[in-house]
Amino acid sequence: MRWTGRSGGDLTELRLRPAGPDDHPALWAMLEPVFRAGDTYAVDPAIGRAAALEMWCGGTHRAFLAEAAGEVLGSYYICPNQGGGGAHVCNCGFVTAQALQGRGVARAMLAHALDTARDMGFAAMQFNFVVETNTRAIALWQAYGFEMVGRLPGAFRHPARGEVDALVMYRRL
Repeated sequence: MRWTGRSGGDLTELRLRPAGPDDHPALWAMLEPVFRAGDTYAVDPAIGRAAALEMWCGGTHRAFLAEAAGEVLGSYYICPNQGGGGAHVCNCGFVTAQALQGRGVARAMLAHALDTARDMGFAAMQFNFVVETNTRAIALWQAYGFEMVGRLPGAFRHPARGEVDALVMYRRL
């Protein structure tokens, strides 16, 4: 599959690697429009660069970058969903460069995240707050065996659609 970014290329060249401080400009360039839109993440749309990068890369989060031919295509983080008795279940967040959405980048990152979660010793992966209008993500998660295990009625204030449900999705590894 080809993508239509700066350098063009083939997704078979896609490489996933840990993100580092040198990647922050590219990471912010992907996160900012997603967070500003306010329609998929329960994040303040006015979040600043430093706070967004800390949220994505800081604490217990391990962030990864998807790239090919020198172009950043997407990123995800993985972390324990809870502490203590819930630390065997991980949580992830995903972002794809806007121009590349729908071209398989998120699918490649999810496959990598599932392998990484197993390697890290997690027993399951849970998405705590999937906005029901994010139908592309929901379809992808379901294609990879995630089940909807909960619905939070009206839990998300969508900027265009008002209060919409948030879903809890879960999969054993």
